[in-house]
Amino acid sequence: MDVSIRSIETVVPATVLTQPSVRDLFAAQPGLSRLRQRMVGVVFDAAAIETRHTVLTELAGDGTAGAGFLDPATGALRPLPTGRRNAVYREAAGELFVAAAKQALAAAPGLLPADVTHVVTVSCTGFYAPGPDIEVVRALGLDPGVQRYHLGFMGCYGAFPALRAAADFCRADPAAVVLVVAVELCTLHLRNPEDADTVLSCSLFADGGAAAVVTARPAPAGTPLLDLDAFGSALVVEGEHDMAWTIGDEGFEMVLSGQVPRLVGAHVRDALTPLLGPGGDGYPGVDRWAVHPGGRSILDRVEAALELAPEQLAPSREVLRRYGNMSSATVLFVLRALLQEAPAGAGRVCALAFGPGLSVESALLTRRDAA
Repeated sequence: MDVSIRSIETVVPATVLTQPSVRDLFAAQPGLSRLRQRMVGVVFDAAAIETRHTVLTELAGDGTAGAGFLDPATGALRPLPTGRRNAVYREAAGELFVAAAKQALAAAPGLLPADVTHVVTVSCTGFYAPGPDIEVVRALGLDPGVQRYHLGFMGCYGAFPALRAAADFCRADPAAVVLVVAVELCTLHLRNPEDADTVLSCSLFADGGAAAVVTARPAPAGTPLLDLDAFGSALVVEGEHDMAWTIGDEGFEMVLSGQVPRLVGAHVRDALTPLLGPGGDGYPGVDRWAVHPGGRSILDRVEAALELAPEQLAPSREVLRRYGNMSSATVLFVLRALLQEAPAGAGRVCALAFGPGLSVESALLTRRDAA
């Protein structure tokens, strides 16, 4: 029985940040030394990002008051308490969860809201209850008896356990239709770049969401599908302290050391061995790759370690260029490109993402058109 992703749709907030403008905003923060200002310039310019999206309209620098994260008189980022940041999350995230879910379901041929049996929501940038899972059920008019699950605080790899759970639900019940929705508002937790970890996170993270419809039901002929064939998980214990995500008094605090790309490059081949084999002669059975674009350096290290051709990571680099790192939602943007925009026909896809732990989550998929 093939369990497939039948549709993936993505959403982003309306406010667009260009990388040079947001670089200048952070470099101009009060109290930064000249060395730190230079570091901001170098790191932002090397990120291979052109634009990002945010729910914080004031970050666009057009004088908008917004949510009060930026002092319009001085341009300084205000050290707002976590409660205020989470209140903005609650106000803004629900709209993106609902929009992504509606679009994904509308784009899934042969399926209606009445068919949905499970809703799985994913986020690590805020909390509230009743949560986004209930908002999706109400807004889409789903059966109030649908099974609901929320996967929180996993970081950039969160879409993988959600898709794995969806596949398990469908294998247990071939009639199941699972709606997976991931939304992250990372910019709510940006702050004055007083240390190297903060500079790096400020240069990368953005807001966005994505939703996927997963089912084993037969699809109309010609429908592009991504079969969920297998999943893999690995822990790089050596990197446990190099990537972390904790709750502080002034927002969520990211630890993202410069060692992460090196650790990913050193361990990604071993992490994929249970799923793909040792790869001593490369991975000829994999036609396409969907690598979470955690940053340009991570993509560079993965490309080198797995001996990939540049074009094999082109979809990941394009998502990074246009949207930045949207944590758990980002790899779904890459998979959407492979599902909808890649040449039609069959092909194996390997997807992977990295997160706190240091965790490496992976999936093997088959891109095909329904018969």
